[in-house]
Amino acid sequence: MNTRVAMISGAGRGLGAAIAERLLTDGWSVSLGMRDTGARDDLKSGAESGVLCCRFDSADPSTAQSWVDETVAHFGRIDALVNNAGILRMVDFDQGSEEDLDDLWSVNVKAPFRLIRAALPHLKQTGQGRVVNIASTDAKRFRGGTSVGYAMTKHALLAMTQAVRFAGWDEGVRATAMCPGAIDTDLIGNAPAATPKADRLQPETVAGMVAFVLSLPNQASVPELISNTRLESFI
Repeated sequence: MNTRVAMISGAGRGLGAAIAERLLTDGWSVSLGMRDTGARDDLKSGAESGVLCCRFDSADPSTAQSWVDETVAHFGRIDALVNNAGILRMVDFDQGSEEDLDDLWSVNVKAPFRLIRAALPHLKQTGQGRVVNIASTDAKRFRGGTSVGYAMTKHALLAMTQAVRFAGWDEGVRATAMCPGAIDTDLIGNAPAATPKADRLQPETVAGMVAFVLSLPNQASVPELISNTRLESFI
């Protein structure tokens, strides 16, 4: 099978689902990592459809390696890893618990790290492996009223993206930190400082940005792609 294969975490809904649908339209095969593998019953899983649904739980370390292994066993290769799964907890100096902070770190930082470590050998084999980490404009600055804990994890994800570029550059691996502003998904539905709904990015827009980055040759490396929803002088 010569079709390029992308692993996408958090693909059961929202942005992850939009990325999966866009890549399928573009001719990719996709391996979808989800806590509930039945969440995408709308997609026919199988070799002919180019879709594989696998269990992946950011809080369960063992599922990172097993998802990578299952993807390679099914498709024979991995060309791209999209770390999309993430959570938001309001943690600052006045609110939020130690458990909330641990959950943010576990899902937003440690889980992508595990997946990259497990997938990197396979990405190197293709000569044009790609890693896209869904960060945030909160990875580029701190804005009052948002979660300090969330911003900390997205800054860490940005650093991890840079590290991937150094780890796999000579083998053709390129990595991009996607830094969008507010996306119209459930993640920010009840956030106190959330961007008004009318001003939010649509998941399909960000999915198109991911598809664009994945389409670029090795000579056009994009370390960061920022898409702001508001005017800010420092982004």
